[in-house]
Amino acid sequence: MKRLIINADDCGADTARNAGIFEAVRKNTVTGISILPNGPAFDDAVRRIRSIRGKDISCGLHINLSEGNPLSSGLRLLTTPDGRFHGKLPAIKLFSGNDAALEKEIAVELDAQIKKLLNAGIRIRHIDSHHHIHTFPAVIETAVKAAIKYNIPRMRIPEEPVPLYGPLHISEELAAEARIFSRYAAEARIRIETAGIRTTEHFRGLYLKGRLSLPLMKKLLPTLPDGLTELMTHPGRADTGLSSGPFSAFSTQDRELELETLLHPDFLSILNKYGVSLTPDSR
Repeated sequence: MKRLIINADDCGADTARNAGIFEAVRKNTVTGISILPNGPAFDDAVRRIRSIRGKDISCGLHINLSEGNPLSSGLRLLTTPDGRFHGKLPAIKLFSGNDAALEKEIAVELDAQIKKLLNAGIRIRHIDSHHHIHTFPAVIETAVKAAIKYNIPRMRIPEEPVPLYGPLHISEELAAEARIFSRYAAEARIRIETAGIRTTEHFRGLYLKGRLSLPLMKKLLPTLPDGLTELMTHPGRADTGLSSGPFSAFSTQDRELELETLLHPDFLSILNKYGVSLTPDSR
């Protein structure tokens, strides 16, 4: 049996992203959303979540330690001198090693991010992260302890084999990034499962970032193994405003491409054709 969680990342990045995500939620093609606690449109995301009460959607924490501003003060190692996170590439390098002082700051910030969701009335059903840093050596132990402390039942493991379906041009930059994420995810799986935290058996989306389309879904779905798979997506409406800041480039035409795929009238029937059932969780 093939079961699939379709998760929309970066909820809270901006209102255009939120609008697209919740279009897909209402179409029943997105079964999980991951929320940026420090996203500029966090309050808008909370309002939209409240508007879909009754839908079985898995709301999760999208840990962010790499872009924008932290929720905590007094951080030295997690931030640059201007008080902002370091950015994607420096953060990936920073979290690739272990450092006790850094891990203390991570614990403080992670606790603040969890509490922001809980204080907004959001039940956290899963954890993942911006740039998948929750599986990195400096972060994994803190993330696992937080999941146990707050009784968060599921955690993403972004481990994905190189896709065999095509045609799909994979740049060397994307392939190298996917290899890094998959390696750390594979190492983190043992710690996560030993702690009794649920995961999916399979993961897809590293190689489809910004290019999810109906033709590629028709290539992907027949190759899904039996069991539970998470498909990471990034749907949204293109931001037509003049917004600025670390999340200003998030809502682009690539996001609309993914959204239109999820909203396509044939999307659910294609899943059915290949014997794939949607689910919000790993239960």
